Amino acid sequence: MPGQFQLSIDELVEEAKQARDLGIGGIILFGIPDEKDHQGSDALHQSGIVQQAVAEVKAAVPEILVLTDLCMCEYTDHGHCGILHEQAGITDVSNDPTLTLLGQQAVTHAQQGADIIAPSGMMDGMVQAIRSALDEAGFNHIPIMSYAAKYASSYYGPFRDAAESAPSFGDRRTYQMDPAALAEQALREVELDVQEGADMLMVKPALAYLDIITRVAQQHPGIPLAAYNVSGEYSMVKAAAANGWIDEARVVDETMTAIHRAGADIILTYWAKDIARRICS
Repeated sequence: MPGQFQLSIDELVEEAKQARDLGIGGIILFGIPDEKDHQGSDALHQSGIVQQAVAEVKAAVPEILVLTDLCMCEYTDHGHCGILHEQAGITDVSNDPTLTLLGQQAVTHAQQGADIIAPSGMMDGMVQAIRSALDEAGFNHIPIMSYAAKYASSYYGPFRDAAESAPSFGDRRTYQMDPAALAEQALREVELDVQEGADMLMVKPALAYLDIITRVAQQHPGIPLAAYNVSGEYSMVKAAAANGWIDEARVVDETMTAIHRAGADIILTYWAKDIARRICS
């Protein structure tokens, strides 16, 4: 993706300082380990890449809010979001064993100083499992921002290349939402996460699902709602701007306005620094 890079931890600290100085509210961390395995073991270690990154950023820039993406796909050699099992000749993610690992992962993030845990794998029961694990470890004050309505979208392609997390077989439609599903399914998914204790909600992607953002905001007006302006949305605008077809800054501002108008309280976007610079200038 143009302007996006895999960062070492020292480079990340400098990025965090820039974000703070620009008045950006927070950053979300994704990790790429040196080695991946079938169980995603690096995700569970105190010395894992995200755990190290959290500790270093919070030590250097304690005032910035650090969210951690909580999933297994960046750590598994198969690229799926959990432990696999085979049944009747079909290989798929095993939901309940994965929940245990997500709880363990969340605790290690909290121990290193993460401010918000953001589970993204769309496992059934993930919010309750993470909440229980955090509470049992004494982190009942750590909020959970759930990727409550996350679609198995074609817009994730550039990120999967950048994060080296594309599935090695099949896709994620058995546990992420079908893009063709009715809005009511998203509302049911969101309601389940709220019942399990989600403190914040997220819809991902943003632009193709503005209707879902609006419906969720209307159904849960008291819960902060985030929208993720994803890699495909970003890359399409970048490509068009590079060809001289559009004015990038104006399109970006229009896009962010639309996402906010739809009902998002928080926007996660690759343009955060560019937008902040324009606001500050």
